[in-house]
Amino acid sequence: MTAPTGKWEDLAPRTLSGVALAAVCLALIWAGGPFMLTLAALAAGVMIWELARLGAPERPREAVALGLIAALCLAVPVMLRGNPLLFALLAAPAAALALTVRGNRWVAALYALALMAAAYGFVAFREGLGLAFVIWLILVVAASDLAGYFGGRALGGPKFWPRISPKKTWSGTVAGWLGAALVGGAFVLWAGAPVWVVALSVATAFAAQLGDIAESAVKRRAGVKDSSAILPGHGGLLDRFDGMAGAAVFLLLWGFVLPWPDLAP
Repeated sequence: MTAPTGKWEDLAPRTLSGVALAAVCLALIWAGGPFMLTLAALAAGVMIWELARLGAPERPREAVALGLIAALCLAVPVMLRGNPLLFALLAAPAAALALTVRGNRWVAALYALALMAAAYGFVAFREGLGLAFVIWLILVVAASDLAGYFGGRALGGPKFWPRISPKKTWSGTVAGWLGAALVGGAFVLWAGAPVWVVALSVATAFAAQLGDIAESAVKRRAGVKDSSAILPGHGGLLDRFDGMAGAAVFLLLWGFVLPWPDLAP
């Protein structure tokens, strides 16, 4: 049997690494508590490490140090939540990148701040809104990603934003919205969620797509294809969770204006 070629050649490694990563993450999310915090802190640390490598590839030790700092800066405020001032630590990796990255430092700093907020958001959603809300968020982003991948590869057509993300098409983007809408509809039908969750699912999927495009822009500025090579078929953790980060930041902002839906069945 010959290896797949062309536009589907990365499907097998993407699937295998994606399933393995999803199994580990879902187990820790299901367990919640310190397991969820450990997952979020590790994810934040690895993504900040990858971001620091993109901004200053000639200083790998500093990138490792920033990743460790990011993990601690996420874990400490959650574990010692009695002092709200500690949440300012979430901005520490962004400040460090602003001081160490030579080119596009403010882009790197803002993106780091978004990543730290997203990692904290997942912990807050799991503890405050419950497992069902986090599962809904994951399914919305996953459905958008899968539907967009297959829809874009199969249908092709005009590019969504060719200067930033040349592989993304309008067909894939719209397919992603439809996939997210189906997830929202499933929660309405089987979990008794309000009908407007369908629209929120589509908006969350669009935020995830923007998160993906934002990471593509950062990589394009750095002149690289992947943020790292730790995940076969996906590149780095940042390549895999850029959409999750965009969606989580959007939902955090949503909560400042409008109530989050109750998705517990």
